Amino acid sequence: MSGFLLSIDQGTTGSTALLLSPAGQILGRANREFPQHFPRPGWVEHDLEEIWQSVGAAAAEAVERAGVAPTDCLGIGITNQRETTVLWDRNTGAAVHNAIVWQDRRTADRCQELKDAGKEEMFRQRTGLVLDPYLAGTKLEWLLEHVDGARARAEKGELAFGTIDSWLVYRLSGGKAHVTDASNASRTLLYDIAKGHWDEELAAELHVPMALLPEVRSCSEVYAHTSGVPGVPDGVPIAGMAGDQQAALFGQTCFGVGDAKCTYGTGAFLLMNTGTDLVHSKHGLLTTIAWRLGDETVYALEGSAFIAGAAVQWLRDGLGLISSSDEIEAKAREVDATGDVVFVPALAGLGAPYWDPHARGLIYGLTRDTTAAHLARATLEGIAFQIVDLVDAMQADADRPIKRLRVDGGATRNDLLMQFEADMLGVKIDRPENVETTALGAAYLAGMAVGVFDGLSSIVDAYRIERSFDPQVTQPERDGHLRRWRDAVRLARSEMGIK
Repeated sequence: MSGFLLSIDQGTTGSTALLLSPAGQILGRANREFPQHFPRPGWVEHDLEEIWQSVGAAAAEAVERAGVAPTDCLGIGITNQRETTVLWDRNTGAAVHNAIVWQDRRTADRCQELKDAGKEEMFRQRTGLVLDPYLAGTKLEWLLEHVDGARARAEKGELAFGTIDSWLVYRLSGGKAHVTDASNASRTLLYDIAKGHWDEELAAELHVPMALLPEVRSCSEVYAHTSGVPGVPDGVPIAGMAGDQQAALFGQTCFGVGDAKCTYGTGAFLLMNTGTDLVHSKHGLLTTIAWRLGDETVYALEGSAFIAGAAVQWLRDGLGLISSSDEIEAKAREVDATGDVVFVPALAGLGAPYWDPHARGLIYGLTRDTTAAHLARATLEGIAFQIVDLVDAMQADADRPIKRLRVDGGATRNDLLMQFEADMLGVKIDRPENVETTALGAAYLAGMAVGVFDGLSSIVDAYRIERSFDPQVTQPERDGHLRRWRDAVRLARSEMGIK
């Protein structure tokens, strides 16, 4: 079979387009960054038109680099920053407000209000989620309450809600489809993951009209066809869709129960496949839908660290310690250790297993001898320590050890970070040849829907490991590192009065 699959990976800081051949080869790739908007402390927004332009530019560049014709596109897969929330006009497709990004903390007080009212257990049991401003439901409620006329227009059926996947399908289809997939729906605080439908009682708690919500579909099927998109022929099937972390789990071929991966991007996200069993966490993790293929739903446990690569960006943009993110490893290697400096990268609060939106970033252990290299190394270690906390919680919930961990995302190219992660976890880490498994997962899902890939086995056959990292420290050394980390986390939380 000739032609190619187009995967659109719409991320937090940029949009990536990846072209995949029917043989599983990457033909072309391009990325376009777009601006981040911070209207107030703790608020993070995106301009939807800037996202749309970045998607179009990345796709056009990838096609040009690959030397293929747009008419040879066999199908489009979409993966996306998941909880980022969009409210738009059904007729024009124009957003009524900037998208509210998953990192945004403006609804922290509302989440606490719901907790104080005793609502968290109901939300947790039905959605697998905690009440945290990270998730989409309270963001949508905020938009309906704070955008002039939004609630009245929503009740009249004039507006549509979705996560970025839903909005992209709407734009790509010329406004013909208002859909999402089960994995993205499971991130909204509005979807019953056991029953597989929107929950009217949860929607009422958040004052969300049901008419706003998209149709929920599987992760691999034809949702619509392209229509009126510049540079893209009409009639291309839009055929695969999953939230970015679920797409990475799929792209890492974690198809067996107990298989786990961690993606290191703007944040870091650890997922374990629990199969068709819905495992409710008792240790601060989320239960989520991994994917739905046909009528079968596969679940996962998930731990989320809100700041990973974003901490390196902060060193670059906020402190000016490096001029590009790629310099972080060389800078960190200028010293053999951090000099007991610990960095807790709680720049947007702490995610799992703490779920503390009020925690603040902390650099602990500074002396006159501390240099930029020590801070660079402490930043990488702070990213790794967060994953140790997630793995500990996940092993307790799943009642099984993680014997090896597959990793992906841009930060995994950093050998120093990967080796330190293996040392602190005490398990082997496998890095694939292609670390952009998020985009691969979306391409695989689309390819299955249009007949390019014949089931999961054909995808497994294409998976290749580029390098493995084995633990190289003793248990006492590991324990000493982790003790300093947990002391620093307690300080990061206690500064806000949380003991």
